[in-house]
Amino acid sequence: MDTIGLDLHKRESQLCVLTEEGEVIERRIVTSRERFTAVLGERPRARILLEASTESEWVARHLEALGHEVIVADPNFAPMYATRRRGVKTDRRDARTLAEAGRLGAYRAVHRASAVQRHVRAQLAVRDALIRTRTRYVCVVKALVRRDGLRLPPGDPMHTEAKLAALPLAPALADEVAPLRGLLDPLNVQIAVADTRLAAVAAADPVVERLRTAPGIGPVTAVAFVATLDTVTRFASAHQVEAYLGLTPREYSSGEQQLRRAAAPGADQ
Repeated sequence: MDTIGLDLHKRESQLCVLTEEGEVIERRIVTSRERFTAVLGERPRARILLEASTESEWVARHLEALGHEVIVADPNFAPMYATRRRGVKTDRRDARTLAEAGRLGAYRAVHRASAVQRHVRAQLAVRDALIRTRTRYVCVVKALVRRDGLRLPPGDPMHTEAKLAALPLAPALADEVAPLRGLLDPLNVQIAVADTRLAAVAAADPVVERLRTAPGIGPVTAVAFVATLDTVTRFASAHQVEAYLGLTPREYSSGEQQLRRAAAPGADQ
């Protein structure tokens, strides 16, 4: 079976094919379904190794539909780059390194989320973007109001418009905050829609419903937890889940220096 390294990028990607006969084929192609089909669609089944990235999932699914074996690898796994020279980095060298790692088995495959959980993660990401946007707008409004010696009462950000309406805003200040006030109501509507969708997901998932019995755990937190772990059986223990979520400390100590900090989410288990 041929081994292919695919150095994936947003616009153009680099291919390196190592054939069973020892031939090396290298080429650069546009990152699109049409070009992948044209270049790899007629080739015999091959093992294709690519790094996990924003585009990796749709590319992997498309290449699998063409009949190939696709491995999405962890880019943080150092042995995968054992043959790459330091100080010289090009897409061509990276693709060759990936192809050699695929042939040697020197890679660590990442977990590929199920289609259902990918959709849920997308909904969570959209809701998070909406919440962050509203928070930023409210912070700006609070700062402008405080500049004039006024203060918004604490409380739910969705009530910001009502709080503003109760304040004696000077005409100049009212004009300054008017554009943001006009955006707050549509944002609140979209956040409510996102919450309704996630509540429906929570109600349909018995695991999420069970998590919600814990004090302080609402539908969004429970849905996010399940979507992040996806297939929980891939973890051998609760400690591995802790490490994956970044809840276990890291240590990098040498000589007189000690450095301890929280691990990044998705860290080595």
